Amino acid sequence: MNQPIQVQAGSGNVFADLELENFDELLVKAEFARRISGIIAAEHITQAETAKILGIDQPKVSALVNGKLSGFSTTRLFRFLNAFGRDVEIVVKPKSCPEAQTRVVAL
Repeated sequence: MNQPIQVQAGSGNVFADLELENFDELLVKAEFARRISGIIAAEHITQAETAKILGIDQPKVSALVNGKLSGFSTTRLFRFLNAFGRDVEIVVKPKSCPEAQTRVVAL
């Protein structure tokens, strides 16, 4: 018997949907890490070269690109983007609707 699949719309923040503490910070950290990983891939930089650029050791680069972010603060990730020559813009505004979110853009 085929039963219909139940689908529930997400909030736009998987960490909030999973009811994790500090879900907004987790989302920002994940976005920063995604951008950093994208830069590394686009510029064909090795993890060893990345470690030198960021001033960390290679195992920490590996943790970063594999999404293991507990050892990284948002400020540190922000500085990593700066080390790659990126400007970061954080927009804070009143929520006009329940779906409004903090938006982080790494340029």
